[in-house]
Amino acid sequence: MQAYAERQPELQRMTDRYVALVTTLLDDAGINYLTVTGRTKSVASFAAKAARAEPGTPAHDDPLTGITDQVGVRVVAYLLSEVEAVAELLADQLSVLDDRDMGQETASQGRFGYASRHLLVAADGRDQTLSQPASVQVRTVLQHAWAEFEHDIRYKGTVPAEHAPDLDRRFTLAAGLLELADREFSEIRARIRVAGPHQAEDDVDPRISPPDLASFLTAQYADAGWSRTDHYAWISGLLLELGITSLDELAGLLTSVDSSAINARLEYKYPPGAVRRLDDALLAVFGNRYLDLHGNAHRRELLAARLEKLRTVSD
Repeated sequence: MQAYAERQPELQRMTDRYVALVTTLLDDAGINYLTVTGRTKSVASFAAKAARAEPGTPAHDDPLTGITDQVGVRVVAYLLSEVEAVAELLADQLSVLDDRDMGQETASQGRFGYASRHLLVAADGRDQTLSQPASVQVRTVLQHAWAEFEHDIRYKGTVPAEHAPDLDRRFTLAAGLLELADREFSEIRARIRVAGPHQAEDDVDPRISPPDLASFLTAQYADAGWSRTDHYAWISGLLLELGITSLDELAGLLTSVDSSAINARLEYKYPPGAVRRLDDALLAVFGNRYLDLHGNAHRRELLAARLEKLRTVSD
């Protein structure tokens, strides 16, 4: 406990860096998500876990190395497909030391209940300052709501023994309903993909409106996932910097883009969002001019590396 208490400030700094790293990876990949948060295991929580014992033996010979969730990151996505995309992205960009799909494990036992993707990742090959692995939980909004409510109730509430079976049954029922809702949301997403774009006039803002752009990109890249809501507004600003202020202009520009060649050149290992697909198309068309846009100043290095892969396409 004393050793862990001394290490905790550095672990807190690592947690912040992991959150920033995962957020950057998700944003660059164009994968939709709700939140990325982090937490460093408290000294009290570490002590409680270190004190756990299996029958006749401690659970961890060396808790400082055996307890792997000292640094924790949680990604909350909207759809099950996005959970899978996040897991694939982390496997591509970081070293995955362990990967457990808790929902599949629960389902394999014929039950409903806790569902979340748990990955243990290491970033030492990418960032030498991150010497500690991080435990990354990836779950949908509904999975997150169930887990948080269940934890809160069981942590704060004292349930008489005679009521425990009914409580367990109700949690199981709620888990089944939320799993069904997750599937329905995925189906709603699939149905919306076939809807065409609708363009509204705006006499004040010269940019293409984010909702109109989102609808357009859904039709343009029917096989792509959704992007974060704020990313549609952000790339609309980049289009304005390029002088593109209507969907007709954008559609005309994209007719000159060989999307299949771009996809092959970039070798996507996870389903990129629609904004990322447009981002790559603009990078292929405008090259260094796109790199130099004011709205790209914060990610110029990442774009430059991507442009190198696209050179043969844009040429």
